[in-house]
Amino acid sequence: MSNETGGQKTEELDLQAILKKAEQQTDFPDVPLDEFTPPTYEEWKEACVALLKGAPFEKKMYTKTYEGITFDPMYTRAGTEDILPKASFPGMGDFLRGAQENGYVGKPWGIAQVCDETLPKENNELLRHEQEKGATIYHVRLDSASLAARDVRDAETPGDKGVSVTTIDDVHTLLDELDLEKFPLYIYAGASALPMLALTMGTLKASGKDISKLKGFIGANPIGELAEHGRNGASVSQLYDEMAACAKWTKEHAPELRTIFARSDVFSQGGANDVQEVAYTLSMAVSYLRALLDRGVSIDDAAKQIMFGFSMGANFFLQIAKLRAVRPIWAQIVGAFGGSAEAQRMHIHARPALFFKTVYDPYVNMLRNTTEIFSGVVGGLDSFESSPFDEPIRKGDEFSRRIARNVQIILQEEFGLLQPIDPAGGSWAVETLTKQMKEKIWEEFQSIEAKGGIVKALTEGYPQSEIASVLEERFKAADLRRDRIVGNNMYPNMTEKLLDARPEDVEELKKQRKADVEAYLSDIDEPFKKEQLAALKDAGENPVDAAIRAAQAGATIAELAEALHDGNRSTEQVDPILPHRWSERFEALRKTTEEYREKHGDNVKIFLANMGPIPQHKARADFTTGFLQVGAFEVLGNNGFETVEDAAAAAKESGADAVVICSTDAAYPEIVPALAPKLHEVLPKATVFLAGAAPKDLLDTYNNAGIDEYISVRANCYKILQLLQKKKGMIA
Repeated sequence: MSNETGGQKTEELDLQAILKKAEQQTDFPDVPLDEFTPPTYEEWKEACVALLKGAPFEKKMYTKTYEGITFDPMYTRAGTEDILPKASFPGMGDFLRGAQENGYVGKPWGIAQVCDETLPKENNELLRHEQEKGATIYHVRLDSASLAARDVRDAETPGDKGVSVTTIDDVHTLLDELDLEKFPLYIYAGASALPMLALTMGTLKASGKDISKLKGFIGANPIGELAEHGRNGASVSQLYDEMAACAKWTKEHAPELRTIFARSDVFSQGGANDVQEVAYTLSMAVSYLRALLDRGVSIDDAAKQIMFGFSMGANFFLQIAKLRAVRPIWAQIVGAFGGSAEAQRMHIHARPALFFKTVYDPYVNMLRNTTEIFSGVVGGLDSFESSPFDEPIRKGDEFSRRIARNVQIILQEEFGLLQPIDPAGGSWAVETLTKQMKEKIWEEFQSIEAKGGIVKALTEGYPQSEIASVLEERFKAADLRRDRIVGNNMYPNMTEKLLDARPEDVEELKKQRKADVEAYLSDIDEPFKKEQLAALKDAGENPVDAAIRAAQAGATIAELAEALHDGNRSTEQVDPILPHRWSERFEALRKTTEEYREKHGDNVKIFLANMGPIPQHKARADFTTGFLQVGAFEVLGNNGFETVEDAAAAAKESGADAVVICSTDAAYPEIVPALAPKLHEVLPKATVFLAGAAPKDLLDTYNNAGIDEYISVRANCYKILQLLQKKKGMIA
């Protein structure tokens, strides 16, 4: 032990001596770089063209996006000199470079892990657990019934998306022992914030809490709900009245609490591109500004009521650009209404886009979420909700929540992302993309405004149609595998077992929630409650205090909504924007195969007619195998055949549903005319494929020989797999 200690001390002394010598060394020799001549753009382009070996430079090196923006292969200072920030600073001017002067140095972005347990008590425990483990925001997700202000006793699936809330007792249980003076509270409340605001404030007042210190939002988004569901429980005008009442009340009683959450989820999950997502969300926010101004709220107070929610998508650089672009646009809008510089600041909460998450190979979602968090932070968000990787399948568990939460903590504490202020500032690529995004967002925003605003545009069906067109493009790109969805349309894991969805016992939960609600209501003074609800109906323009008193008297969330709306039912109806995910069609296709295999003990069998030695057929055999395994089909490989007779005999013995001829382009003119007819002869019902695309001069020859389809990088993977499923009888 003493020898080890002595050796360690000697090493430490040697290291100190080296470091001391390095500190004293001040004269470093100049290293001339004259031998390196900076290449011009044209020289670089010439080198690229040579490496492309005849492929067109413009087609291979420029990337088109769904937003109508084309990525250049290289961005240079010369091309961006006019737009580089030379006199602007973060937190100033148009806020392009950030909403705060010192970025995250003094105030880190908020970690808002969503808590969605069905029972209020369990969700309260989860909220406290998340805060203990590093979350800095209490983020509550309500279930569908609570968002629609329905009594849990009338709900079909309580807890489907989050916590079930019906009474003030539920909210008391939900918020019990939370330090709401230290940590903000986030609750998205659906079409109207007033019922949830009343239940929350009634709870806090009864507990003796200082509501003036409450931060965060209890936010409404009536237009978003209209777009998602096609209809609201009350008219837009009535919901605007409630929105204005909440704004006026919180200004006086809870000035740090916002009551509007203009979130983009409905557009993002519908498949919208980033320009559409931002433009339509801005138009919603402008509609809210106008509604509040019409109801006596000042522009500064109205703007300060709004929290924005955006989804961070798969295109890394465009996510940075869209957050940098949207801040100056919003500042311009609020400024045009006469808002102060402070009111022009935009407050952004973001989350990973659910559209880009997958059910198969869900662990890849961890990587997707991480890049989306990173792009959001670089773009300058205020808070972030990192979704568990298993979000498309089930509610998160301890493992998936911990991974999601810790990604943010690692980025703050270990990656040093709290230090750089506007890290993308000056980047030739990002500055260019930001300018392009600003122009396109503004153009689309003006298109909506020209139609009379987002509500009229939705009634006309314009956003629905535009988003549907982009969704179709996305699905087509996935079908052709131009968009690679790892684990789904590319690189499927054939040994994968789907994660257990862990379905909740809905009937038992409903029974328990009903018992909890009725136990609370059994001790309520019913005549007094009815008296308070009647007062709420007659409250006029100042219903918040009356709603709080009714909530404290025992009114349920449904009774509060009924009294507020007082029969003022919605007449607005639009075609809803339905939620999608980019992988959903491939997931459904694969699930069809797996269910058929489980039920019938059979599968689509594909025989690879590998011709020639392994080096001759391997590349195309491997490509074909991966292509067909996307459908979870059984691919029968081999080491190759010397003659077409051997290949045909082996194919016949396999009894395959399809055969793929795999070899080289040079060998095909001899192999295909000889082998394809034999395959049809020995397997009359089989589909015969050729691995690779046929040259134009040989296409008729191959087709006449009996080639039914071609498997290549240009093939429609989805259609080919679906064709095989139909022939097998898996689908009609």
